[in-house]
Amino acid sequence: MVSIADISNEVFISIAVIGFSFLLTSVYLLLRLARSEKKRKESEDRFQQLESKINTLELQTLESKLNPHLFKNILNSIQSHAYQTYFALDKLANVLDYILYESRNKFVTPKEEIDFALNLIEINKIKISPLFELKVKTKINESEPLFEQRLLAPLISIDLIENAFKHADLQSSDAFVSVIFEFKENTFSLTVSNKMSGKKPMKKEKSGIGIEVLEQRLKIIYPDNFKLNRFIEGDVYIAHLKINLLEHKAKMLAAR
Repeated sequence: MVSIADISNEVFISIAVIGFSFLLTSVYLLLRLARSEKKRKESEDRFQQLESKINTLELQTLESKLNPHLFKNILNSIQSHAYQTYFALDKLANVLDYILYESRNKFVTPKEEIDFALNLIEINKIKISPLFELKVKTKINESEPLFEQRLLAPLISIDLIENAFKHADLQSSDAFVSVIFEFKENTFSLTVSNKMSGKKPMKKEKSGIGIEVLEQRLKIIYPDNFKLNRFIEGDVYIAHLKINLLEHKAKMLAAR
């Protein structure tokens, strides 16, 4: 006759076996989950490394197209106005220092980029009439911490500025170029406008490469943290670039 004690022992053993089996199953599933998570993390890391290499390669390719184009425009300006050569060469020295040294860095400070752009504008001034209206304004809050932090891609401002001088009628009495730099709330902004020339510009083999390069660079470096708007109001062409450096910095820190 089976006693209650024997039944209790059998029930206890059964529960123990079930519990041990459940424990083994749980451990096995946790180990598989850990391995799967590790593989997923390794795959993400490999993808990010590959993406970084692709981005670096694309930037190097774009910048190799960019710098010779800038040199050509600058030298053409100086050559056409030899009487201002000394002044132009002084500004050119500053521009070349920036291109040869600072532009090798992945990022520069907004202060450095704005100083460079102002020198570039001074070089462009030598090819325009003294009566031509050139308006340059800076609205900068220098007390903001990001103003002197390396977060801005070098040479990011030149295409919009060069484009304005290229397509304006520099000899017209009512023509103008306006350049406004802003830095507030940790956001870099550049607004460039010009009265468009009534003359049809000569088509060149590589015309328009500068703006294409700019858009590609912005998409690679600041994919979700920039706005570039270009539009025409009457006979005035306006380009507005805005880069939120605070959001960009937050993403850089999160990616580390």
